[in-house]
Amino acid sequence: MCWWSRRARSPAPRRHRRATAPAPALQSHLLSPNGVQALTKTAIQVIDRAAALLDALARAGGDASLKILSADTGLHPSTASRILTSLLAHGFVERGEGSGRYRLGVRLLQLSARVGRQLDVRREAPPIMEWLRDEVGETVNLSLRDRDEVVYVERVSSSQMVRVEQVVGSRAPLHVTAVGKLFLGEAGNAEVRSYALRTGLPRYTKHTIVSAEALGKAAAAGIAQGFAFDDEEAELGVGCIGVLVRNADGQAVAGLSVSAPRARRQDAWVPLVQEAGRRLSARLGCLDPPVVED
Repeated sequence: MCWWSRRARSPAPRRHRRATAPAPALQSHLLSPNGVQALTKTAIQVIDRAAALLDALARAGGDASLKILSADTGLHPSTASRILTSLLAHGFVERGEGSGRYRLGVRLLQLSARVGRQLDVRREAPPIMEWLRDEVGETVNLSLRDRDEVVYVERVSSSQMVRVEQVVGSRAPLHVTAVGKLFLGEAGNAEVRSYALRTGLPRYTKHTIVSAEALGKAAAAGIAQGFAFDDEEAELGVGCIGVLVRNADGQAVAGLSVSAPRARRQDAWVPLVQEAGRRLSARLGCLDPPVVED
């Protein structure tokens, strides 16, 4: 699974960047001495107000009336009511049928659980990534799926003078990465076809898979054998081996991969990469990772 390596002699494919505006400085709670929530002056003020109401609910123990929330945030009751109605519609807030009081909604729990899984994998991964790097002598990457891309979130670099490195925070299309193929295979052939239609499977090298049928076969084979390769599909001269990382529910939540110059990559590393994936999955509570039959 490879992308944006720092290799002077190999041209990198076109970058896929999303236009983003500079993030405004964040302030925590911004409480005045009397405990009233101060609102930041941003272009999307309603988001500040919604966040203020959620914070006020949390300070109230997760249950409060409109009157209390209005007083705590400094919002007019009609303004607070409109925003709370929208939060209700999205599940971020719930309302008691009898009391009419507001409380934090289950949607927040669902989102926090997802964030928690991601934070956990990033916390648990480095020692295992270092072990794998020491075993194979090449760069090891941790990545997450974000819609039609993988995002590199952690890296342990090789000490080799010529090495492959993915920039933390960079992204790559699923079909040109080892882990990306596994994420697609995990989702099933219908998702592979849908991905192919959405993206058009752009070509980055002469080895890039540009057929939905071929991608489906590669993704299914990766799941069946428990690992996948990137054979110079994102960048010429670069090869990768990837595996999935699973949480306590057996869900694929991340990918672990080794990146190396293609001439140095060895198929004999596959069991080591799989072992690292099993160890990290176990750290996330997956006590019975899938066993691939020979």
